[in-house]
Amino acid sequence: MSEFARSGVLTLECPERSGVVAAVATCLADLGLTIGEANQFNDAQTFYMRAAFTSVSEPQVDLAAVRAALQPIGETFDLAWQVTDGDYRPRVLLGVSKFGHCLFDLLHRWRTGILPVDIVGVFSNHPDMGDFVRWNDLEYFHLPVTRETKREQEQQILALVDETKADLVVLARYMQILSDAMCKALSGRCINIHHSFLPSFKGAKPYHQAHTRGVKIIGATAHYVTEDLDEGPIIEQGVERVDHTKSPEDLVEIGRDIEAVVLARAVKWHAQRRVMMSGARTVVFG
Repeated sequence: MSEFARSGVLTLECPERSGVVAAVATCLADLGLTIGEANQFNDAQTFYMRAAFTSVSEPQVDLAAVRAALQPIGETFDLAWQVTDGDYRPRVLLGVSKFGHCLFDLLHRWRTGILPVDIVGVFSNHPDMGDFVRWNDLEYFHLPVTRETKREQEQQILALVDETKADLVVLARYMQILSDAMCKALSGRCINIHHSFLPSFKGAKPYHQAHTRGVKIIGATAHYVTEDLDEGPIIEQGVERVDHTKSPEDLVEIGRDIEAVVLARAVKWHAQRRVMMSGARTVVFG
């Protein structure tokens, strides 16, 4: 069955060996396609590649035909690969608690067309952000949680992921620790923003810890969620210099700006298929 799109994106990884790029490029050229952007990386063991392509003469690309043509190359080079619609906008379900700065920023970028996703709703363990979310014509799912109801509440979230057909869950300062079962269910499709430059100053009040230690930079970290708390593969980080004149409240204000920008970058790069998992790390073709 044919599957047409204006453009396509190929991502692949395989054991490092010569000839992969030539084989892929020749295959695409033989189909009348041109590569508009290509990124490659190898660490002497594994080779990673992202290629965005369009048709030279036709208005659309038959992605099914591309997959069929790449199949024997995948077998020859032991590729783990996928071809996706270059214009596909992942469906994103947001999670938030009481702090709205990351939520506000993501919704603004989405509304203005800067963020190439379709936001399908927002869930929260608090009612605080409900009016703002509904003002943006989105559904707000208030799912209170206690220690006793955590399992049931997480099942409700997973049901929402299924009902909304969400490709990605983004924890935009959702201040709840996910269970191991929840992390496994969302493996590779859940991004969290941590209000610290990991791995330092984890836990409660990281900006206050940083202030006590007299730090000269503060930052934020966007990463994939795993069973290891705040240890998932890092997608993006940001920092800003500070000095002794800054109070803990100043650090919080500066840090929130960093968090919003870092999370937005991570979501955008994931949506554009620029992030590839590599064990405990990521390869990011920014």
